[in-house]
Amino acid sequence: MENERAYWVAWSTLHGVGPILLKRLAKQFGSLAIAWQATAAELLAVEGFGLLTADAIATARQLIDPLELLQQQEQTNPHFWTPADADYPRLLLELPDPPPILYYRGQVNRDELRGVAPMVAIVGTRSPSEYGRRWTRRLAERLIHHGFTIVSGLAEGIDTEAHRRCVALAGRTIAVLGCGTDVIYPWSNRTLYDQILESGLVLSEHPAGTKPDRMFFPRRNRIIAGLCRATVLIEAGEKSGGLITTHYANEYGREVYVLPGSLDNPKAIGCLKLINKGAQVIIDEAEFIEMLGMLPTLTPAIAPPLPAPLPADLDPDWVIILEALTTLAQSNDGEPVPLDRLMQSTNLPASTVSSALFQLEMAGFVTPHPGMRYLRS
Repeated sequence: MENERAYWVAWSTLHGVGPILLKRLAKQFGSLAIAWQATAAELLAVEGFGLLTADAIATARQLIDPLELLQQQEQTNPHFWTPADADYPRLLLELPDPPPILYYRGQVNRDELRGVAPMVAIVGTRSPSEYGRRWTRRLAERLIHHGFTIVSGLAEGIDTEAHRRCVALAGRTIAVLGCGTDVIYPWSNRTLYDQILESGLVLSEHPAGTKPDRMFFPRRNRIIAGLCRATVLIEAGEKSGGLITTHYANEYGREVYVLPGSLDNPKAIGCLKLINKGAQVIIDEAEFIEMLGMLPTLTPAIAPPLPAPLPADLDPDWVIILEALTTLAQSNDGEPVPLDRLMQSTNLPASTVSSALFQLEMAGFVTPHPGMRYLRS
């Protein structure tokens, strides 16, 4: 049976198809496996596809075997998730442009991936003042003591201070890189990188061996913002990369907190302008933690109650799908069932399953979840 994971990998190799188009494809066709079979004319129904792009993709697909490509990927870069995988971070599934492939190294915490363990991003300038360094350490320490995971980018300056404080206090931290997960940048953080791997996690949307490129870092910042319910900006000049992270956080509907600085400090100008636009100001640690406690969180999945008996006149294929959804969800602590796993379990054609799910959703028998996952209502 077709493997949806393979098609996320295959589509991501095609020129001109970025994360936004991939998510639109999945939504339009219900599955990237189904989209792979779509004609150029059918692809034009997806917003963002032009005639030249659709024709080029239809031609390029003929040279790719998705299952073979997945096998190669699992051999060369085995540690990765796609939106079709149960471990793909749930908060990233909310984004309009989630990474089609997310590589990882280190220690995986599934509560973080489920969005249950709270995560906060700390970002800022690469050349902070002593005031910025001191408050980075203070806030990181307070967050660690309250069970938060701290996410940052392993860059010099504020990022480094945040990660180091986590490591020093045996806290949990995640570094999101603008290069391969096996490439250390900056090199001065090589010891810190190794320490993070021992107790934390390193993430990247780039395969192993990818060297850092200045074009990668702005896009990397969307992952930092997307993983977290809140982003903290410590110090930032008018063109700081930290401002890019806060921009993404705002775009994704996440909270932004800013450490106020002095008008005499050029590295505080970006922060002050954000405050002027309505960002929340950090006055002291206790109030900051209290505000974070009011943020919405994802709750752990709870095994659903036994569903009501099915009507006797339901289509036989619908019955097969609904019974498979019930069994698969109950065997996985009530987690939504990925589309490709449902196809494998029912042994029905992909087109039949996709069409039936849509009709079952309209009839109130099925509830859709992010990442093409489903539960019986």
